Amino acid sequence: MGILLTEDALRRAQESGLDLVEVAPTAEPPVCRIMDFGKYKYQLQKKQQTARKKQALVQIKEIKVRPKTDEHDYQTKLKHIRRFLGEGDRCKVAVFFRGREIVHKDRGLTILERIIKDVEDIAKVEQPPQSEGRTLNMMLTPLAPKK
Repeated sequence: MGILLTEDALRRAQESGLDLVEVAPTAEPPVCRIMDFGKYKYQLQKKQQTARKKQALVQIKEIKVRPKTDEHDYQTKLKHIRRFLGEGDRCKVAVFFRGREIVHKDRGLTILERIIKDVEDIAKVEQPPQSEGRTLNMMLTPLAPKK
């Protein structure tokens, strides 16, 4: 419609039964639109709602292992890690040391390195193995995003 006086723009909006909405107040001169503001707010709300629906929710799953974990238990835990990563979730792997096991941190590191090697086809290491008190932790993330 071009540049109008505020009174003229308000009168035109009232004649058409719509609202005069300021779109860009910092522009010179300020930019306004004649529209149904209630309908606009409703459409904006619906757009945000569908965006929230489509948002992927990534969880962190935790697997706890001990330095004396036997082969079958290791394979079971590895299967769980692969399933979590396949679902698109991040996976935290923790090796817990009890009592005097803390002296053998090398066994815990060996387990974590073995896990890294076994899942390198589907995951990458987000956080390398690091010691926190009586635990060794690392974080794995999936290579492919969640579908």
